[in-house]
Order: sequence, then C-alpha cells, then structure tokens
Amino acid sequence: MRLRALLENDALGLRLLGGESELDRGLRGVMTTDLRDPSRYLSGGELVLTGLAWRRSPEDSESFVRILVAAQVSALAAGEAELGAVPEDLVAACARHRLPLFAVNESVAFATITEYVVRQVSGERAGDLAAVVDRHRRLMTSGPAGGGPDAVLDLLGSDLDLRAWVLSPTGRLIAGASGSLPSATRTALAGEHLAATRTGRRGPHRAVVDGTVYSLFPVQNTGRAAEPVSRDVRESVLSDWLLAVEADAGEWPAERLDLLQGVTQLIAVERDRREAARTVRRRLAQEVLELVQTAAAPAEIAARLRVAAPVLLPGFGAAPHWQVVVARVDWGPDGTGVEAGPVAQSLLEEILVDPSAAGPDSSDRIAVAHAADEAIALVPLPAVPPSDAAAGSTAGGLHADVLLDAVREPLSAGLADDGRLTIGVSAAVSSAEGLRGALEEARHSRRVAAARPGRVCAAGHHELASHVLLLPFVPDDVRRAFTARLLDPLREYDRRHRAELIPTLEAFLEADGSWTRCAQRLHLHVNTLRYRVGRIEQLTGRDLSRLEDKLDFFLALRMS
Repeated sequence: MRLRALLENDALGLRLLGGESELDRGLRGVMTTDLRDPSRYLSGGELVLTGLAWRRSPEDSESFVRILVAAQVSALAAGEAELGAVPEDLVAACARHRLPLFAVNESVAFATITEYVVRQVSGERAGDLAAVVDRHRRLMTSGPAGGGPDAVLDLLGSDLDLRAWVLSPTGRLIAGASGSLPSATRTALAGEHLAATRTGRRGPHRAVVDGTVYSLFPVQNTGRAAEPVSRDVRESVLSDWLLAVEADAGEWPAERLDLLQGVTQLIAVERDRREAARTVRRRLAQEVLELVQTAAAPAEIAARLRVAAPVLLPGFGAAPHWQVVVARVDWGPDGTGVEAGPVAQSLLEEILVDPSAAGPDSSDRIAVAHAADEAIALVPLPAVPPSDAAAGSTAGGLHADVLLDAVREPLSAGLADDGRLTIGVSAAVSSAEGLRGALEEARHSRRVAAARPGRVCAAGHHELASHVLLLPFVPDDVRRAFTARLLDPLREYDRRHRAELIPTLEAFLEADGSWTRCAQRLHLHVNTLRYRVGRIEQLTGRDLSRLEDKLDFFLALRMS
C-alpha cells in the first residue's frame, strides 16, 4: 500500500505534518515503539508509531529520526496524547531527512492503525502472490518448470512470511531448506499426514511436533486423467506428496486457504512431470523382467541390460552389478478392488531413494516394474574394479535390515489397520545369467518377510541360507499344532504358577545349553535353573540335552 492511503481513511485520525512529496512510498508493515534506538527490530518499509516517551530533550529528535532513516522506514506517526502536540524539533528533523511525519489524534488507538495497515498489506501480498502463482502455473503447465517447487516456497517465504517444505510420503525432503526441518520432524509429519488421510479427513491437517504447529496440505497427483475423482484413497495415499507449512491454517481466512490450495496444484505439476519422467525407466524394467520370466536367452537379456545401464548409471563405463528387490502390498478383506501393483511400484520407487537425498529426484537410478500384485525393482550397482574383485571384494548394495529404518514409521501410518508391505532383497549379480536366480531369491526373501509380524517387513538374501527359509512354507495349521504341542503346557504352567518357564527356555537355548551362562543371564542360582529345565522336560516329555529336542523348541519359539 502507499502512504497516501493512510490519509484517505478518516477513521485513522492521521494528520500530515511533513513529507507530502513522499506519499507515494510503499508501506510493508507497521511497528509501535518508544525505544530510543529501535533499529534492531526494523527491516525497512515500516510505518513507525510512537508515543514520544523516548524524547527527553529537543536534541533527541535528531538522533531518533537519523536511526529511522538509516533503517529505511517509510514514515513516522507520533501520538498527541503524551505532549498534546507533536514537538517542532521532531517536525524539523523529519523535514531535514525527508521522512514523512503524521500526527495521531489522541482519540485514536495505535492498535486501530496497526490493524488497518496489517490487513491492507497482507491482502496486497496475498493478491500479488496469487498472481505470481497463477503465472508460474501457466508456465509450468505449458513448458519447462521455472524453478520448480523451491521457487514457489521462496514466494511463500518472501511474500507471506511462511516457512514451508514439500515432503514425500516417507518424509523425504523434495523442496525447501534442507537444514531447517530435522529428519525426525519430517518423518513425524509424514506419518501424521498419512494417518489423517487414511481416516478420510480433508486437508489441511493440523499436526504438532515438538511444540510447533504445522498445517499439512495434500499435493495430489493430477496426471491420472483416466482415474475417477472418487478412487479408493489407498491407491494414492502412499504416493502423493504433501506441503508442510509452519503455521496453523485453522486461523486463516478463506482467501489464504484458497491461495495455498493453488500452491499445491502448482507443486502437483512438478509431481506429474517427475512421474512422467519415470516412464522410460519403468519400461526398461518391464522389458527386462519379461525376458527373465520367459526364460529368454542370456544374450538377449544382456542386450537389454546394456541399453538400461547408461540410462540408470550415466557415466559408468563398466557393466554394473544388479540387485533385484520385490515388494508386495496386501490389503484387508475389503481391499479386493484396490490395484496393489501400482501402489507397490510407487512405494518401492520411494523406498529405494536415499532418504537423505534432497532436491532433484534421485530415483533416476532405479527401474521398477509391476506385475499383478507385486512390484519388481532392478537396481544397478557400480561394478567392482578388477583389482578389488581379485582381492575378494563384492559390489556394495542394499541391505534389507536397514532399507526400511527411515520409512517404517510413516508407512505404517499409511497402511493403517488393513494394509501390509513386505519386501525381499536379492544378492548382487554381475551377469544376465544371474538375474533369474536373483528374482527368485528376492521373491523367496519377501515370503520370509511376510511370515513376520508387523505392517512393514523386509528380508534379505542372507537369511535364505538358514532354517528361516523353511518357516514361511509350513502351512499355518501345521505351525499352530506344532507350537501348541510343545509350548502350551509351559504357557499354562507359567499362567498358574508364574514360573517363567518360557523365558527360561529361550535364555537356555540362546546360551547354547550352557548352565553357567544361562544362570548368569537370568540372575539365578544354577540349582534353580536346573529345577526349571527339569520342569520343562517333565511337562513336555522332551530332553534338552538332545540336539533334536533343542531344535524343535527353537523352531517352536520362532514360529509362535
């Protein structure tokens, strides 16, 4: 707004004392102060309101005005309630420094002027930002992005003083200042957003993390033109981005809410563009997968891999190693109509991105296809140099036990009570001949993960070399009967006598049958331990000195 607008509103009770030629100055804010030096609180462009309590002598006016001019304020308004009239020394100082000066009638409260200026400035900023957002939307829709989401977030910060970030469903930073929002906070916000979305509540969602209030706006993928608006939320909740704003949107007027909705639509354009960019990588994965599953000749598969390698690992001359990752999403009984394959595909593309990566989408080295209810990722790894290979080194790769650490919490919130995500990871292979085995290995690993409790589980190839491989393939009724026959007598005895036979059995097996180590672990006398083990053998008819019986107990505990 311009300074002259202050004189056009009679309710403000302002009278111009000097600076008529400067009334076209812009006004960006307002501040009330009686400090002798308020410069630390000024950023430029303000209307300064003062009751003149800082003035002890006529000389004070000159120094006060100098400070305001150095801070580049737009104007000064002095109240008449304290001295009855604005001192001439202040009028003269403002005239010398070309600082517009207003007198405020004693009947008008400073709060009235402050409210008017803030309302006018905020409205103009919102209108200017809305115009910029609309211009950016047209540019991004018709051509290359003009700065992407970061440019939009800069507008929110500079024009509306809003700190905001664009996050993925797992809390990975898509846009925004990387150091201004801790990783734990991002993860918590993503979980809050997914949980709220699954309940069917419309955004924005209010979340409080470490005492700070955030408003979470869904950034929905608008590129699925063929999909109906009323599609099942489970088909999108685990792939759509969110805009996190450090503010309570519940206190905003409708105009500002509409503006932020426009911002999310603008960010969605970039979301759609990145989704479209994945088409080539998905097609490469689909072609390789079809060749592998139809038992094509290794030479044909190798030819496709040579095409994929430069796309997925540009700049690497040597043929890479490859890992296969399989993911499956299962919904409850009422989820039969939900397309699980595309959901698993989007999730796997997100999970395989380094969670610490920010800015440009770093999933451009991952190719994910989907078939039926599962998604299959082809992950390239830089080849090991010949010198390292001769020394026994292998290509680095993904590890199932750490793959989901950063994303398990938010994804569990999105899966809620009716969804499950299971993932299997193969070992790295260095040739086309090894891909079929890697695919089967990843699928077997996923079945091992599916046998475990929890909403989000993963298993790796290293687990297939142990007895754990057998457990997922034992029919449920056989597993229940086996564990009940061995463990139910002990559970019943513990329930009636609080004897802790089950914990004693677990500790005894973990100590490899060592009486001394087990007694120390349980803080028991060895004789007490011998009594408990004897009771276990009596109740079950087994002998814990025999390897076969130890193995049966071990398997029963693992399957229970």
